[in-house]
Amino acid sequence: MARVIYVDGVYHPYHTAGVHPEDRGYQFGDAVYEVCEVKSGAIVDQGRHIARLQRSLDELKITMPMTVAALQTVIRETVRRNRVHDGTVYLQVSRGTNKRDFLFPPAGTRPTLVCLARPADPVRAKIAAENGITVISEPDPRWSRCDIKTVMLLPASLAKERARDTGSSEVWFTDRDGFVTEGGSSNAWIVTRDRELITTPVSNAILRGVTRTTLIDLINREGYRLVERQFTIAEAKQAQEAFITSASNVVMPVTEIDGAPVGNRHPGGLTLALRESFHEVAEIST
Repeated sequence: MARVIYVDGVYHPYHTAGVHPEDRGYQFGDAVYEVCEVKSGAIVDQGRHIARLQRSLDELKITMPMTVAALQTVIRETVRRNRVHDGTVYLQVSRGTNKRDFLFPPAGTRPTLVCLARPADPVRAKIAAENGITVISEPDPRWSRCDIKTVMLLPASLAKERARDTGSSEVWFTDRDGFVTEGGSSNAWIVTRDRELITTPVSNAILRGVTRTTLIDLINREGYRLVERQFTIAEAKQAQEAFITSASNVVMPVTEIDGAPVGNRHPGGLTLALRESFHEVAEIST
């Protein structure tokens, strides 16, 4: 559990931190967020996460609450105060507090910034990767701008709850034509029998994952064949390997989709190799 949470300039004890009831993030989901991996006390891919945060804010016409340098200081200090060696750090920026109105508040309304950090057990993550995870699929019910990392996560939350009810860890959404878009909180990948790495191309239908982007750097460095194209659940079930990417999972093997085995129902060798080498190419900010 986080011990200390940063809210608008003040580091609060966990149990006393809060935002105003009329904050637009609370009432309208009018906010964006980022999650960065913390590894050995350092922030992974911080620059790319902040750049994506800025893009999301720009798309919604929300002002960045402080300079990038100041934001980096808040991130580092939040991690330090929570004594997080391995885990995640969460940033959220809302449009701010004003009387409840569907229209945006007046220019100059100060955005609300929240930052918290939580530890995670790297041994548990290693065991999960050695065993792999299972996923279910269902039609994508979300809005048409999934490329903006907003806090409107109820559809994903409901889908992930259904996945948990079936004993699975993640859900893969499919569009109206049956193609996989992305996971509830991850990007989806398959590996063909020709060792091609396939992932859905970037569009408004998916989030451009920072971990996805860094993994592409690794794929290019290692000389593997990357193909950004759509694929179906049926194709995924016939794949040699499958996996997801996210800041909290890094590269996580998928061994089963809708009850059907992927490959030999064990994590694939290429997937595990990518997981092992990922941090060699990631930006590490101490």
